[in-house]
Formats: sequence, structure tokens, C-alpha cells
Amino acid sequence: MRIIAGVMGLMLFVLAAASEAAGYSEGKDYVVLAQPVHPADETKIEVNEVFSYACPHCFHFEPLLKAWSKTQAADVVLVQTHAGFSNPHWLPYQRGYYTVIALGVKDKVSEAIFNSVHVANKEIESAQDWADFLSQYGVDKQKTISTFNSFGVSSQIKQADTRVKNFQVTSTPQLIVDGRFRITATNHEDMLKVAQFLVEKVRAERKH
Repeated sequence: MRIIAGVMGLMLFVLAAASEAAGYSEGKDYVVLAQPVHPADETKIEVNEVFSYACPHCFHFEPLLKAWSKTQAADVVLVQTHAGFSNPHWLPYQRGYYTVIALGVKDKVSEAIFNSVHVANKEIESAQDWADFLSQYGVDKQKTISTFNSFGVSSQIKQADTRVKNFQVTSTPQLIVDGRFRITATNHEDMLKVAQFLVEKVRAERKH
């Protein structure tokens, strides 16, 4: 585990150094949204990942993104928005995501959800599926079912759908920095390099 952590740390150091040296440009590496989407906390530099538990690319990107986020200063916050795209296969995972947030167990179970779908090939779709799955982590089954079907979770889904639309995102994973810059790079390492560049750009703007 220490070797893996060391390799990950070295890779992130290289990414940071590369982002500082590179000159990324609008239209090539990122686009500026015509209508900015205000972050929930405008005192922070928000990096918003639009993703899905059902997306294999998101599964592979997740550990890189989380490791990168841990290297950031206190003025940077990572936020995730789960997309549904009206896809019947993705919608249960979108509802499941906002269910685990409402239940306060997201950080505890997210990696296990990804592994269930993409490693064990076990789908988690119905309210009962989510109840059975989360019961392994100490969550009451009936509480999971009632939360899964709740008005509060439905409201969170509507807000997520609006953000995805306003971000002009049509695929995952994608990163949006400060509610203004949507990264168009598709290679995972390049996405993080551009994200670092834009974080530093926003930070520099705020100093003036």
C-alpha cells in the first residue's frame, strides 16, 4: 500500500509541475460557459465532477481525482454531481447517490458501490437492492427504502439535472472549475492538469 501511495504521490507531483509549465488555452483545452453556474460556496474554488456510478470511465478516474483533491489547498473544494441523462440504467444510480448522501454514508460506501458495479458485476438498481447493499454498512433497510423514494432525494435529482444541463455536459466524467470553465480534455491525466491550471488561474484572478 505504501508503494502504491508513493507512486500516486509522485504522479500527482508530476501533474502539478506539468500544469504550471503548460499553457492551456480556451477552445482547445477548456470552454468558458456563456452562463456561469454559481458554486454553492463562492468563497471556495469549486471543482465539480459530473459523473455516474454506472460509468466505467468514472470508476477508473475516481482514485486519481480523489488523490488529486487531497493535494489541493484549503481554498479548493471538490464537488460531485451525479448525472442521469434520462438513461434507464443510470437513473437508479443517480437516485442511489443522492440517497447515500441523505443517509450520510457517501464517503463510507462510494468505493464499494463502484466496485460492486465494475469489479463484481453486481448491479444495484431497485430500492430493495440499495437497502440490501447498504445494510452491509449498518443502514436500516426500511430507512434506505423510504429515503430512496423521498421527495428530498427527488429534489436533489432535479437540481443535479439542472446543473448538468447548465454545465452543457453530455458525457462523463467531466470537470467544471469555478462554475465557469468546462474542461474538454478527455484523457484523465490531462483533465487533472487542466484543472490544476484553471484552479491557479481562478486563484490569481481573485488576488486582483
